[in-house]
Amino acid sequence: MEEIKVVEGGISVDERGAIAHVNNFDMSDVERFYVIHQSDTSVIRAWHGHQFEKKYFYALKGSFTMAFVRLDNWENPSLDLKPEVYTLSGSKSQVLCIPEGYANGLKANEPDSILIVYSNKILSEAVNDSWRYNKDMWLDWSKY
Repeated sequence: MEEIKVVEGGISVDERGAIAHVNNFDMSDVERFYVIHQSDTSVIRAWHGHQFEKKYFYALKGSFTMAFVRLDNWENPSLDLKPEVYTLSGSKSQVLCIPEGYANGLKANEPDSILIVYSNKILSEAVNDSWRYNKDMWLDWSKY
């Protein structure tokens, strides 16, 4: 099974401004994208799992705490699964690549944070691969 990976980018700055890039991110798998604008840092968007859909996350503005757990059973997952936790920030150009088989959760660390989410599935395929779980199952979000 694939593992979670971070693709590092960079930010180039000169007298004209800044360009953020992730030149080593292979987008050949991407079928669609959407943007999450999280204005309230108390809102937790968790847990949303996908058996077959891959996700790629890029913080455009602000920062996010992102958590991912590889599920062992889609109908009745174990309560003792340990999530992997990452921070994505608009000030550091990175793409977080999540393979299929994970549930994800996130919360903004700053007001008005913006996250771009890329997917390898078109929407009509993605809606049939959507598993939702209680936000409190695997992580104490108050610690982040």
